[in-house]
Amino acid sequence: MYLHPLLRKIPSRERLELVRHIELRAFRRNDVVMNGGEVPAQIYCVANGLLRIVVARDSPETEEVTTDFVKRDELYLVSAFDAMQRHSRTSLVAALPSTVYVVPWSAFSGVFKRHPEVLLGLFELAVEQSARLRLRIRRVSSLASERLVGRALHELTQLAPAGDSGFDKRISQSVIASYTGLSREQVNKTMRDFEMRGALKRDSRAIKVPQGFAHSDYQTPVPK
Repeated sequence: MYLHPLLRKIPSRERLELVRHIELRAFRRNDVVMNGGEVPAQIYCVANGLLRIVVARDSPETEEVTTDFVKRDELYLVSAFDAMQRHSRTSLVAALPSTVYVVPWSAFSGVFKRHPEVLLGLFELAVEQSARLRLRIRRVSSLASERLVGRALHELTQLAPAGDSGFDKRISQSVIASYTGLSREQVNKTMRDFEMRGALKRDSRAIKVPQGFAHSDYQTPVPK
C-alpha cells in the first residue's frame, strides 16, 4: 500500500494502527468522490487515476470550474483543514476511473499530538495547493485562449499520460473547458485548429502532442 513520504515519518507501530482506518474506494469516470457543501472529514490519496477539484456551483445553471487536478500518489488536503473552519466549497470528481485511499481526519488526532511535524508538513502541502490555485487564476485571467488550451494539454500529458507525448483520450473537452475557463466551443475550435496545423494527433486511446508542443513558459504551440 502506498503511503505519502510524510506519513512514513510516523513510527511503524502507529502507522499500522493508522492503516486500519484507511478505506480503498473505486470510482468511475465522473463519479463524485466528495460533495461540495459537506463538512469535510477525510484526507484523500489517489492510488490510481485522476481526480479534479471542482468549485461548487451556486445554481444548476452555473458552469462548473475545475481549479486543479490530483494525480496518482498525491494527497488532497485542503478539505481536511477546511473542516476546522467551514463547509467545503469544492467537490472532488473522478476525471478518469480512479481508486482512492480515504483516511478519516479523526484517525490522525493522536498522531498529530505525538508527532506535530507531520501536521506541519500536511499543512504546508495544503498551503502549496492553495498557492497553485492562486497562480492558475492569475494565468487564466491574463492568457489568450490558444495559450490557455496549449498549456492545459501540456499539463494533461503529465497528469494523465498515455503513450509518448499524449494524454488519456477520456479527458473530455468539457473538462478542459472547465479547467481553462473557456467555453467548450472555444476549446473545440482551438483543438481542431491545432490538429489542422499538425500540432495535435489522435489515436484510439490518446490525444498526442509533440514534445515541444508547450514549454515551461507556455508559449503558443508551433507545429514542426
